[in-house]
Amino acid sequence: MYTFKKEERLCSKKLLDELFNNGSSFLIYPFRVVYLSEILPEGCLAQVVIVVPKRRFKRAHDRNLIKRRIREAYRLHKGEFLYPFLQESKWQILLSLQYVGKEIAEYKFIEKKLLSVFKQLNKVYAEAGNKID
Repeated sequence: MYTFKKEERLCSKKLLDELFNNGSSFLIYPFRVVYLSEILPEGCLAQVVIVVPKRRFKRAHDRNLIKRRIREAYRLHKGEFLYPFLQESKWQILLSLQYVGKEIAEYKFIEKKLLSVFKQLNKVYAEAGNKID
């Protein structure tokens, strides 16, 4: 439950291109979230890519620190806030979490904002589900 396996990471160049060319997005500071419904391999509800720009954070250890904090918050809360909704509505998504903040945020702040991202995603897909029915 509290894992972040290889299958959950978005690595496919083809899927990444499709996500960034055809995906929808919203902004909840410090994240810009791009998402797209896609048919994924069996047992995988979401594939995620975490992006921290080199332009804003020149040092690799700063980028890695931010990515570690985002991955940890995602790993701990996906099973509680994202996956149950995706399972019940039978959605599978590609997800990009782009860090657009200007400074290195504390873990608690990242965690709180990631929960807001999950709530917004649930709201977006709940509305989409109502339109389909």
